[in-house]
Amino acid sequence: MHSGPEDIAHAVSLLKQGRLVAFPTETVYGLGADALNAGAVDAVFRAKGRPATNPLIVHVVDEAMARRVSSQWPRAASVLAERFWPGPLTLVLPRAPAVPDAVAAGGATVAVRCPDHPLTLALIETLGAPLVGPSANRSGGISPTCAEHVRESFSEAEVFVLDGGPCVGGIESTVVDLTTDPPRVLRPGLITSDQIAAALGTPVEANNPGPAEQIARSPGQHRSHYAPATPLRLVAPAGLTQALGAEEGAAVVLGPADILVSNPHTSIEMPHAPAAYAARLYAALREADAQRLPRILVVQPWGDSPPTAAWEAVADRLRRAAAPREG
Repeated sequence: MHSGPEDIAHAVSLLKQGRLVAFPTETVYGLGADALNAGAVDAVFRAKGRPATNPLIVHVVDEAMARRVSSQWPRAASVLAERFWPGPLTLVLPRAPAVPDAVAAGGATVAVRCPDHPLTLALIETLGAPLVGPSANRSGGISPTCAEHVRESFSEAEVFVLDGGPCVGGIESTVVDLTTDPPRVLRPGLITSDQIAAALGTPVEANNPGPAEQIARSPGQHRSHYAPATPLRLVAPAGLTQALGAEEGAAVVLGPADILVSNPHTSIEMPHAPAAYAARLYAALREADAQRLPRILVVQPWGDSPPTAAWEAVADRLRRAAAPREG
């Protein structure tokens, strides 16, 4: 059963005490705390085991609330907020003094977005303050796309979970930095750089992190991220047979329905369309992880060629899931 008004009231009471509340969005479930309460923000980092170098996204109900956490609000921000909010687009802007240092990983910018989920918009509106909301899972692991995924990571004593059903988008928001010229996509997502450029009427750097920065402006920049416990390998469709033959033990394969997988290997069918694939991805990775086989093989859904723009966000998540664990 999904959460209702009484659950929202209880969640607001907890947030005002500096406690943590998991909330649904159209992308993934977030681990929420009052974004202007430094102690509550620190509790998010501790609960996740999140590196202090990884900034948080601030969730707001509208442009007016977003202006409270940013010291400058350029015209481009208004244009993008009008076009894509509520929705899976995060704007990086100069940080207001009221935002705790930890939210921005000690940097001068803040990442802010308005999520597209009525339950969470009601939560923020009732609280009257913005919420930080990194994915509601232990740091580096697979992001949660339903309430049960959150409960697998945290006990009821640690985190109160607002259940808003499964997330329709399935992967994290696009992050665009508006403090650079031209604007720069720091993390690809369901909204493409071409869509952002069309809205602004100006070029946008697409998924190009540029030179290494001491202070990250966006989450999702670590090489290893969104990763199952089982080692994961990306495989081009043409190389799947060879990859399966090279496995010393059984593997679970994520791929289209027409792939040929035989014992001892197993398979999980994945959609063909980019949006449907993104919505299914994290739940499928959790299912694959639960099989506890030696390896997860993911057939590149974009085929044997480099990914097109429509597949770039999924490709980003899969590359990071396949990268060697950090630390």
